[in-house]
Formats: sequence, structure tokens, C-alpha cells
Amino acid sequence: MKTLAELRVGDTARVAQVDGSDEISLRLMEMGLIEGIEIRRVGQAPMGDPIEYAIHGSRLMLRIAEAMRVLIED
Repeated sequence: MKTLAELRVGDTARVAQVDGSDEISLRLMEMGLIEGIEIRRVGQAPMGDPIEYAIHGSRLMLRIAEAMRVLIED
């Protein structure tokens, strides 16, 4: 299964699950990254980190390490 970090700019996917059970994974879910939610990669910072996503009509910036914890379905 792919991770959110592997999504290309302009591509859309559905969140399958957030990996882990620590504070970071809980915070990701509080930000709306829950199973079935559609998310689109919008862009990224010039050095590649963080990555910008569109979710729920809002923009969300995640570090690569955080995005790698979110498993997606194409």
C-alpha cells in the first residue's frame, strides 16, 4: 500500500489508515486524516519538505515523516 508522501502533485487518493498509536498519529486523525477521506497533493516547499495537501476544502502542510504514516488507496 502506498503512503501519502508518495502521492504526486495533482493526484487524489483516499486515506486508508493512519499508522501508529502515538501523539503524532492521533494529531493527524484530529486534523481530518481518517479512513475514506479524499485528499489531493497540491504542492511542496522548494526543498521538498513540507508537502501541501487539500482536504475538506482546506490546505494542510505535513512533513514527509508525517505523510509516510498515512496509508492511501489510489
